[in-house]
Amino acid sequence: MPLRWEILHEQKLIHVVAEGEVTLKEMEEHFDALVVANALAYSKLFDATALKPVYDDKDVMAMGARLSAYTSHFPSGPLAVVGTSDAVQLAFRRFVNISPSKRPAQIFKTEAKARAWLKQQPAAV
Repeated sequence: MPLRWEILHEQKLIHVVAEGEVTLKEMEEHFDALVVANALAYSKLFDATALKPVYDDKDVMAMGARLSAYTSHFPSGPLAVVGTSDAVQLAFRRFVNISPSKRPAQIFKTEAKARAWLKQQPAAV
């Protein structure tokens, strides 16, 4: 499975690991699972160091529509992404730009820096 996540309810944290090609369908399944688990407001640590994003402009628009629906009903927690490739950085910028959420979101080169930043953020927006 190219996208795995663990929901840590006691810590109000979602740890996501992406390995290989991740498509819109997998991202949608991920978001749906977070909504069902009532965890969308949790902080998110997204390890994208091995991610190969697979999407086109149509996918980006579809994800934007889905995120609009989510954020109109559920609060969004802060997002820390770990990744250094150009593809990951571009995907991160596009994701943040289409998301209507006002939550804090940053990209980091190391998990340690991402975790430290998350600890300084308010729980949900």
